[in-house]
Amino acid sequence: MEHVDHVLIVDDDREIRELVGNYLKKNGLRTTVMADGRQMRAFLEANQVDLIVLDIMMPGDDGLLLCRELRAGKHKKIPVLMLTARNDETDRIIGLEMGADDYLSKPFSARELLARINAVLRRTRMLPPNLVVSESGRLLGFGRWRLDTTARHLLDQDGTLVALSGAEYRLLRVFLDHAQRVLSRDQLLNLTQGRDADLFDRSIDLLVSRLRQRLLDDARDPAYIKTVRSEGYVFTFPVEILPEQP
Repeated sequence: MEHVDHVLIVDDDREIRELVGNYLKKNGLRTTVMADGRQMRAFLEANQVDLIVLDIMMPGDDGLLLCRELRAGKHKKIPVLMLTARNDETDRIIGLEMGADDYLSKPFSARELLARINAVLRRTRMLPPNLVVSESGRLLGFGRWRLDTTARHLLDQDGTLVALSGAEYRLLRVFLDHAQRVLSRDQLLNLTQGRDADLFDRSIDLLVSRLRQRLLDDARDPAYIKTVRSEGYVFTFPVEILPEQP
């Protein structure tokens, strides 16, 4: 039987969740609607979903808290699309930092929401098979380097700190989570820049170049990030989770 994607909609506005749920259902998706985080938690304990549409502004546990909770628990691999009631850049940035895969500001058209849901599902399934994202460890080690995932900075073998921009950190995390796997430029763009990927085109090459500089990697003969002609890039070093230093 063909798989039908199951979307869970969590929004305290009854009219919105019912309108969205009905529209998505008419367009071939299976939908379930919930009014708050308590209902969402109970439902996820007994059911599988492919994506969660999560409103930020809800009484009690808001969407940001729920997104962070999802990313820290056993449901961390479920894609999350966040809805925000106002065009607030801070909400969007915090949502993405919490681990949301995309966002949409209210009021929105149901057609755009459907397009974004389909795009997130496509991006999620673009990963090569059998990848296992590293468990959240504070320190990840590779070669002569360590990455502090809490402070988001790089440490060399002498403990010297190397600051990373947000984009550099996201790209490095993608490489570390999928070490020794060839990733195409499209995959890297989608995994690091999400909804804006179409706007960046070849900027991933510039970002790789910047990250190589941070790693003191010789662009002519790189040790860490190698170019695979006509395919993309591969992070060549194995990665390990290191015990935290006392």
